[in-house]
Amino acid sequence: MSSQHSPGDQTSEEEDSYKERRREAHTAAEQKRRDAIKKGYNTLQTLVPTCQQTDASSHKVSKAVVLQKSIDYLQYLSQQKKKQEADLATLRKEVVALQIMRANYDQLVKAHQRAPQVPEDLVPDETKFQVFQMFMDSLFQSFNTQVSMNNFAELSGCVFSWIEEQCKPGDLQELMSAILYRIQNRAREDELPDPAYQNLKIIRN
Repeated sequence: MSSQHSPGDQTSEEEDSYKERRREAHTAAEQKRRDAIKKGYNTLQTLVPTCQQTDASSHKVSKAVVLQKSIDYLQYLSQQKKKQEADLATLRKEVVALQIMRANYDQLVKAHQRAPQVPEDLVPDETKFQVFQMFMDSLFQSFNTQVSMNNFAELSGCVFSWIEEQCKPGDLQELMSAILYRIQNRAREDELPDPAYQNLKIIRN
């Protein structure tokens, strides 16, 4: 007679086969997870500059060190990003200030063109530049302290407020008069030639 398996033996074999398949699936999943973690650490070591080196014993850095150096590098990048944003805000503020200065300078040029002309060679170019530089520096000082660059809406409001307060024709005229007075006193101290001194006097008047 041929041997026959009882129903109980067949059920036991099926259970053993099921458990074996589960064990194999679990092992494969665990190996896949470990491979993914290892790949992640290798990628971090490639991306983070401070991880691309060995320790004092010439061994590769540990996973804990890789994680810590990655955190340190991310914090460094975050600080650099904030610094660059601050530098960008400063540059934008300077650009706006220069645009306003240019507009004011154009107005001054037009006003000068309408004013009675005096011989150009009586005032040295260096003196003209000093007057212009002092005028622009004074405006930029107030612009830099009063205008905020946190966001565009705040910038717009501050710029218009600054223009209304600091760029009134009467205030600009007083500022220029004060600058010319300082240049004139400096010219006296340096004993500039009489034609230059007389021309500054004519402009101020």
